[in-house]
Amino acid sequence: MSEKDDGSVSSEKGIISIWNLPLFLLFKDIRMAFKMDELGLEITRIAIPAAMALAADPIASLIDTAFIGQIGPMELAAVGVSIAVFNQVSRIAIFPLVSVTTSFVAEEDTVAANIPEAGENENLELGEEKKLISETDFDKAKVESNNNKKRHIPSASSALIIGAILGIVQAILLICAAKPALIVMGVKSDSLILKPAIQYLRLRSIGAPAVLLSLAMQGVFRGFKDTKTPLYATVAGDVANIILDPIFMFVLRMGIRGAAIAHVLSQYLISVILLRSLLQKVDILPPRLKYMQFGRFLRNGFLLLMRVIAVTFCVTLAASMAARRGPTDMAAFQVCLQVWLTTSLLADGLAVAGQAILASAFARRDYDLATTAATRVLQLGLVLGLILTALIGVGLQFGAKVFTQDVNVLRLIHIGVPFVAATQPLNSLAFVFDGINFGASDFAYSAYSMVFVAIISILCLFFLSSSHGFIGIWIALTIYMSLRALVGFGRLGTATGPWSFLKS
Repeated sequence: MSEKDDGSVSSEKGIISIWNLPLFLLFKDIRMAFKMDELGLEITRIAIPAAMALAADPIASLIDTAFIGQIGPMELAAVGVSIAVFNQVSRIAIFPLVSVTTSFVAEEDTVAANIPEAGENENLELGEEKKLISETDFDKAKVESNNNKKRHIPSASSALIIGAILGIVQAILLICAAKPALIVMGVKSDSLILKPAIQYLRLRSIGAPAVLLSLAMQGVFRGFKDTKTPLYATVAGDVANIILDPIFMFVLRMGIRGAAIAHVLSQYLISVILLRSLLQKVDILPPRLKYMQFGRFLRNGFLLLMRVIAVTFCVTLAASMAARRGPTDMAAFQVCLQVWLTTSLLADGLAVAGQAILASAFARRDYDLATTAATRVLQLGLVLGLILTALIGVGLQFGAKVFTQDVNVLRLIHIGVPFVAATQPLNSLAFVFDGINFGASDFAYSAYSMVFVAIISILCLFFLSSSHGFIGIWIALTIYMSLRALVGFGRLGTATGPWSFLKS
């Protein structure tokens, strides 16, 4: 009997040790997921404003879509393909910069705040980055900026300069190449949607410098774990957009041109608000050019550039294939895609929280905090995804008429609803894993693994769209998000790269 009891105890210990393995970290201490301890409060304080800010712009785009849908399905399709082009170029230009900025600012702010304790750790090992910034450089920077009592964060200055340059380049590129870009997206040269699509894209492109500059500043604020300021600015801009939309579109009878102008004005308002707030906290221009760290930005930015091209190309290709099937398919795809992206980005708030907290934890080599934070945000992301599945599955079936009254478009929207709803848990986990890997400065793995995902997903898109049409496109996108979540778990689940400490 005692031997049996000993065996059961041994078995129980075995079960306990299993949950400590990296592969099962997603379920470790799951009862603590909603606990409002110090970590829980910090995640909440960062994630909720970040999620609201991230969702605000897609919500404004949804409202744009609803307004434009009242004009007609042709205009809705034109705007849909134009937004796909604009977003593709914007993400390629700014996503690497925002992600790198958040991690670098969080690291630099943490190191600068703990310089007395950093003496024995001059060379901080952060993922692929073996050397962050030496204590001496930070000490000099702090002394030179003490006169105005503002934070001296070199990465903030670098991000603003790079963001402004990229915004101007994007505006010029899209204005000059609007027509060929839309044709590449699948709009035929004799299509009725080509002319309004060109008009909308060119007008929207005037706001590109404001878009990229404001997103760069959001990356800086996220690094400071301040997501409320970007929220206030984004809400102010989007409210202005919503107010101006009907005025320009219907009162002034400018149609989709009015929608584009309203959006551009709102983006410049956001940039002005953010810049004013940032100037009160940070020395925008560092006292020494060597602190700008352009080389570090370019190295890691190039890796994330590979990644974002792979990520966005799949969605853009899907939009292109929908456009090739005609205005009805494109209009339905635009509505489903906007809902899909808007709700999925709610999980990006958790990703932002995870990235900022993990970057600070790795800078201090606080691996216990890094593990706990990663586990907590993943669990919250999974719960959020399940809730969104239920809400979308019911809500979009009955709310599709808000976007269009066209019977054929509505029929296709209802076909896409199950895919939009069912993929929400996958989307949430994929976004949160992105934040975790970025927080660990694991940019190389994030880039190469996503290229692998894109190759498989592109093949699926070509095959399934040709064989199953509109529904095939959404099956391929489901496969794409499944693979994103799987490779996102690759590092943490196998305890490799920056997570190798989990083996000890």
